Amino acid sequence: MTNDFSINFPAGQTLGFLGADWIESHCSVPDGFDKGAPFIPSDWQLQIIANHYRVKRAARWVPERPVLAPAFQYRRSQVVAPQKTGKGPLAAAVTLLEAAGPVVFGGWAEGGEVYSCHAHGCDCDFSFEYEPGDAMGIPRNTSLIQLVATSEEQVDNVYRPLQAMVRGGALDSIMKTGEQFVRLPNNGKIEAVTSSAMSRLGNPINFANFDESGIYTVQNKMVRVAQTMRRGLAGMGGRSIEWTNPWDPSENSTAQQTSESKSTDIYRFYRKPPADLSYKNKEHRRRIHRYVYEGSPWVDLDAIEAEAAELMETDPAQAERFYGNRIVHGLGSWLKDGLWDAAYAGNVVAAES
Repeated sequence: MTNDFSINFPAGQTLGFLGADWIESHCSVPDGFDKGAPFIPSDWQLQIIANHYRVKRAARWVPERPVLAPAFQYRRSQVVAPQKTGKGPLAAAVTLLEAAGPVVFGGWAEGGEVYSCHAHGCDCDFSFEYEPGDAMGIPRNTSLIQLVATSEEQVDNVYRPLQAMVRGGALDSIMKTGEQFVRLPNNGKIEAVTSSAMSRLGNPINFANFDESGIYTVQNKMVRVAQTMRRGLAGMGGRSIEWTNPWDPSENSTAQQTSESKSTDIYRFYRKPPADLSYKNKEHRRRIHRYVYEGSPWVDLDAIEAEAAELMETDPAQAERFYGNRIVHGLGSWLKDGLWDAAYAGNVVAAES
């Protein structure tokens, strides 16, 4: 039981591999025993980057006015993953890529063209040579980015590792980090937006990170925040990514709405564990953890199991959502294990009385 992290389209049809190399050259591991080492996206992280930056084969290069969001296969993306799998640091790295990296489609390579940081105001020696037919990338002139969360503490999931990646690294000479925002070249900015900072809604932005969109509800006003910001992004040709744990399906959160949308231009990454494994069974639970945390070697599965086992005593639904990466309802399973999947497969599974 393993995940398939393969890329099922030509490598040259995405800016993702250029972006991943740029991240490795410019971003560092923000904490832990590997702090300061280059941030090298793991297989599942690379799959997200490659798909989010996948370029439409029909995209055309217009030098006077580059095509923005419509050049890409996906208008926005959603990443559903368990607690501590590495969503925050990846979101931070992608945010920095959006801030200063080659994220705008710059035409198709004939072969031999080179992306060079020196040509775009960065002092590092990073360069990337294109193969014939590759999608090429250029940075924005000005990047306006917002990090969205329910609270200042939640914003720190992304902002704290982002600050660590900038300070003392290759980006330190072109970005200035503060407690509330990051100054970018050409009057660009990375800033936070929460339910208590509604005055920032409506600002022109090119990119948005929605952190833990599974807890954006009508009650806390965050559904409206997300909708308002996506309208602003559309006007600027911008795009966004949601990062979340599985949600409680009784709350009709932003994450749930995204997951259930019929739109085909949303990339969805969700490692759904096999339906025939019961989270209540210890051996099954370990197999689920191995599956959903594959590619995150920094996670100690024994520690995850210990915490999950204790949480199962008082709030099994929370344990299954946060560590088992499953969508369950309230204080118990939303549906019997396998019932939802079986229904979609055209099978009938009897519910327990």
